Amino acid sequence: MIIDVHTHFMTRECWGNEWTDNWEPVYGAPFPEVTPAKYDEAMQDVDVAIVFGLRATAANVATPNKKIAEFCKETKTRTIGFMALDPSDTDVLEQMKEGVRLGLKGIKLYPVLAHFDPRDSKYDSFFSAAQKYELVLIWHVGATPSPPGDLSISQPLVIDDVARRFPGLTQIMAHLGHPWQRETIAVLRKNRRVFADISASWARPFDGYHALVRAQEWSVTDKLLFGSDFPLWTPRVAMDGLYAIAELRSGTLPYVYKETIDQIIHQDALSMLRLSI
Repeated sequence: MIIDVHTHFMTRECWGNEWTDNWEPVYGAPFPEVTPAKYDEAMQDVDVAIVFGLRATAANVATPNKKIAEFCKETKTRTIGFMALDPSDTDVLEQMKEGVRLGLKGIKLYPVLAHFDPRDSKYDSFFSAAQKYELVLIWHVGATPSPPGDLSISQPLVIDDVARRFPGLTQIMAHLGHPWQRETIAVLRKNRRVFADISASWARPFDGYHALVRAQEWSVTDKLLFGSDFPLWTPRVAMDGLYAIAELRSGTLPYVYKETIDQIIHQDALSMLRLSI
């Protein structure tokens, strides 16, 4: 079974001007509107996909829980919906309860744009509630093209802090925390319920090569999950890109094993994350 743990539901109405003002100048691409038909076409190569929106009140980006729940019903793909929350919202616990009622099974968090510091104890009630409801957290960890983004709260060691306070909370660090993959690997190794997805690792092959070799050397490949980051890439592009990294060779330097890519792509993510569909 192939499970894509990192796909986006994106509509312009939920994103305000954030893409046009801050992302398009860097990516050089128009807003990637996602429809059920486009999603289903892209997901033909996977068996199950986790899908979520984004909420960052400071950036005027907000995907309502109902939008995600409706999208999951409209797709033919077997999907697991996650809510998108911003812990700095005063009504965030009510939003979480609503998401649970709608059948959403996890939370997408985006501190780099939402400008909340997960290390601040004032958010402990949020994490306690997520743990009580057995929700999976998936964090955007790492870089952003958006100038207002706060990189100081988008680094892997921030997640280590949360994991030490809430060791039972299941968490995913997206993008292997790029460009801080070394720190991500250290966090994975010591925290039992923290995982990472490899979305976008193939987009910068030299960076991805180093990250995956390190994951092998530190014996954490069993904690790496497949994710495409759709609509930026499709699962097929992601898989082809990962196998291309496994073909890189330079003299006697270590290399990424094909078996490592096989393991990541076919990882039993549902069991690991304690999710069902």
